[in-house]
Amino acid sequence: MSATSIFNLPLIRLRSLALSSSRFALFPLSSIRFVSSRKLPNFRAFSGTVMADSKDAGMDAVQRRLMFEDECILVDETDRVVGHDSKYNCHLMENIEAKNLLHRAFSVFLFNSNYELLLQQRSKVKVTFPLVWTNTCCSHPLYRESELIEENTLGVRNAAQRKLLDELGIVAADVPVDEFTALGRMLYKAPSDGKWGEHELDYLLFIVRDVKVQPNPDEVADIKYVSREELKELVKKADAGEEGLKLSPWFRLVVDNFLMKWWDHVEKGTLVEAIDMKTIHKL
Repeated sequence: MSATSIFNLPLIRLRSLALSSSRFALFPLSSIRFVSSRKLPNFRAFSGTVMADSKDAGMDAVQRRLMFEDECILVDETDRVVGHDSKYNCHLMENIEAKNLLHRAFSVFLFNSNYELLLQQRSKVKVTFPLVWTNTCCSHPLYRESELIEENTLGVRNAAQRKLLDELGIVAADVPVDEFTALGRMLYKAPSDGKWGEHELDYLLFIVRDVKVQPNPDEVADIKYVSREELKELVKKADAGEEGLKLSPWFRLVVDNFLMKWWDHVEKGTLVEAIDMKTIHKL
C-alpha cells in the first residue's frame, strides 16, 4: 500500500490496519470508551499528499510508518479542530512556518507512590528530538473517533493510554483513563533541526500510579524516576552542557512554568485545585 493511499481508507479500515500490527496486538479495546453515535468531522487532509523526499530513505522503518500513517489533529490557536494531516507533514518546519500548521498533542507526567516522576530518553531513531530527555510520554491524539472526543478531554486521555502502552509497555489496567488529570494546555513552537520541528497545542496530563514499565526500543532509549532535587540537578547539567545531556523544549517549558508548583499538589493529593483548562498558555 502506498503512503498516499492510506489517507483515502475509511476509518474502520485504518483501525484494522493499526490493530493488525504486532505492536498493537495486546492493546485492550475494552479499556477505551467509544461514543458510537459521534461522527468524525468531515474534514479533508490539509495537504492531501505526503511530501517525502530522497533524504527520508534512511529513516527507521517503524518511525517512517508512523510518520506516514498517523494522522494528527489540526487545530487553530483556540484549540478548535480545523482538519488533519500526516505526522510527517505536521512536523516539517517548512509547513509549520509557511502554513502555520498547528496540531494537538499531549504530555504525560507519571509519578509513582513515592512522588517520583518517570522520565524517558527518546530513542536515537526518533525523527524529532532524538536522545533528548523528557517527561514520561509525549505524543499526539490521532484523527480517529476515540481520540477526538472533547468531553472531559476523553479523547486525549484515550490517546495517552494508547501511547503509554506503545512506548513504555504500561498496560491500560495500570493507567485507567479516569485516573489522568488534565491540568492545562500550552501552545509552543520548537525547531528540532533544519528540517523538523514541533508546533503543538499540548495537553498536560498528570497521573499517580505504580506501574510496570517495559520500554519499546523503537521509542525509548532509557528511563529513570527522579525526585524534585534530582530533576533540578538534571536541569543544571543540561544547562551546563554536561554529559551531552539535553531536555526536550516542551518538557523544559513545563519545568520552568508549572511543574514544581504542580508537584506540590501531587504530594498533597490536591491536583484538582491546580486544574485550569480554560487558559491556553502561549509559551
